[in-house]
Amino acid sequence: MRALNQRLVLDRLRTRGEATRPQIAAGTGLSKPTVGQALLDLEQHGLVRTTGRSLAGPGRAAVVYRAAPDAGHVVGVDIGRRAIRIAVADLEGSIVARLDEPNRCRSASTLVRTVSESVERAVASAGLSPHDVVATVVGTPGVPDPATGTVHRAPNLPGWERRGVLHELVAALAGAGSDVVVENDANLCAVGEHALGAALGVDVLVCLTVGTGIGMGLLVEGRLFRGAHGAAGEIADLPFGPLPSSAGAGARRPGPVETAAAGQAVVDAARAAGLTVRSAKDVFRLARGGDARASRVVAEEAEKLAYVVAAVTAVLDPRLIVLGGGIGGNADLLAAPMRRALAATVPVVPEIVAGQLGEDAVLAGAIATALGTARELVFDRRGLRRAAGEG
Repeated sequence: MRALNQRLVLDRLRTRGEATRPQIAAGTGLSKPTVGQALLDLEQHGLVRTTGRSLAGPGRAAVVYRAAPDAGHVVGVDIGRRAIRIAVADLEGSIVARLDEPNRCRSASTLVRTVSESVERAVASAGLSPHDVVATVVGTPGVPDPATGTVHRAPNLPGWERRGVLHELVAALAGAGSDVVVENDANLCAVGEHALGAALGVDVLVCLTVGTGIGMGLLVEGRLFRGAHGAAGEIADLPFGPLPSSAGAGARRPGPVETAAAGQAVVDAARAAGLTVRSAKDVFRLARGGDARASRVVAEEAEKLAYVVAAVTAVLDPRLIVLGGGIGGNADLLAAPMRRALAATVPVVPEIVAGQLGEDAVLAGAIATALGTARELVFDRRGLRRAAGEG
């Protein structure tokens, strides 16, 4: 019971901010003496601190308490084909250190080492030790399979589908005691946009990420939907046009939709139309400037993405489609033609918007996910539940 009271008080401070003992008692239904004992226990273990006194109301000024944001820290990692992004945050989610660097790794072993060393540098730059990190969440392309230590369907990261690489990554990041979770990057993008971005408060949503590859994160009733095997949203393998005999989820190459609609496909279509471009970004820039050929390529890309969204919309009926990634971020050019194409195929066209978090969406989702774990772990590791049981 004592541990439950401590949890109620701590949750009240974390969800609604600093408060006095009477305010906490009113918000939790606990008596003032019970709240006082819980606050004393939490303060002794470094989970709560005082911030001053409240002068509101008659009588003596009341002490104001807040949850201690530095009682633990979390790390979010976004492993992309071109960049590795890392953020360190306190228990309130405030970023205390950030590190972005190019991904030049040509093997899985090198990538594991680079991520581990980069996390160490980011943590040190925040003035922390590795033991201060309670939870680490890593976003990666593909489907993490903890049982085999394999990341399935990650052809854009050299060697990343090698059996056991996931175990190596977790071991490298958990050395100082951090809880480590590896999650699909599109899933974390959806979590990030739901927590802090364009999908705030939306109950059923799809986050479609289009860049070097193509992926999808699904949230149902505000919770991440992974499917039975963690592969929900792996739309790269969705059939698109005639299927060659080598196609399929078992093939270690981009799937049919990824081949047809991801970044390289946009570049190839633009070059076939006679444009001189180096990247999909160039194509969208030309289309925004009024180039007719680039505009046609963008319209064709929108139709391909609508095909993908239609298949999911018919089953899931999402309230919102969030477009993310280097290509998906061009919702100002893609959303309208996507809506027109969808209107011809599905009975209800969901709203289509650009993600608000840009390249930070995966990191935001990683931090949000890590915080959910860290807040529980900090309570356990500081001995509060054990001490309460002994009391």
